[in-house]
Amino acid sequence: MGKGGGCVPSKNRPPAVVCGDDLRNPERDNLVSDQNQTQTTQTTNPIVDGVAELEQQRKLRVFIVFYSMYGHVELMAKRIKKGVDSTDGVEGVLYRVPETLSSEVLEQMKVPKKDDHHEVPVIMPERLVEADGLLFGFPTRYGSMAAQMKAFFDSTGQLWREQKLAGVPAGFFVSTGTQGGGQETTAWTAITQLAHHGMLYVPIGYTFGAGMFQMDSLRGGSPYGAGVFSGDGTRAPTETELALAEHHGKYMAGIVKKLAQPSCFHVPGHGLDES
Repeated sequence: MGKGGGCVPSKNRPPAVVCGDDLRNPERDNLVSDQNQTQTTQTTNPIVDGVAELEQQRKLRVFIVFYSMYGHVELMAKRIKKGVDSTDGVEGVLYRVPETLSSEVLEQMKVPKKDDHHEVPVIMPERLVEADGLLFGFPTRYGSMAAQMKAFFDSTGQLWREQKLAGVPAGFFVSTGTQGGGQETTAWTAITQLAHHGMLYVPIGYTFGAGMFQMDSLRGGSPYGAGVFSGDGTRAPTETELALAEHHGKYMAGIVKKLAQPSCFHVPGHGLDES
């Protein structure tokens, strides 16, 4: 013990350093998505194997989780995935949330059927921890998210209690029936879901450039995220709306990649002789 019972810097032990990779969620890193998996060539060279394993571990995943009744949001989701996949080291993974309406009601609403063999699988809440970034897409209902997406968020209580999603970047993309249907408020009112989980809301701002300022045609989307106008359900998304969706995916992938870069800092209290 030093005089006065204080602490003195250790002469034999350097200060502890923690890097960004050491702070990553182990549950998120150890799970592998079921889409876009690539087969690696088997080799007996331990160096090559080690490099291949390291590269695989560095693959970041953006989950694109959506509810789409008539297909507009799903079209956006697929273009968003294209934008994510265009970024080196990042892949987009598509998921649907569970339907809450009965088949009879859906039939009366003339909703296209989505059977169990749909190309996009249904996600369960516990799988969200596997994502390095999250983009949620949904149609509006009176200026806020559709009940199906709200029900999904309501089912994430265990993740909320343990704050398993805290620090994960997330954003929204939406579909509305009219120009005043909630392109901005639908995303705005959804931010509360992210806040309670401690997630980091990532808007796109005006990063799409000139396309955000065009006034000569109808275009969904806002600084809050990509969007489309669906009209009565028969209006197809324009190429500008889909291009904005692709930009949204690429932008989010860039943010996820930037946040995942290792950053080292000294841990207070370490590297000292505690006495």
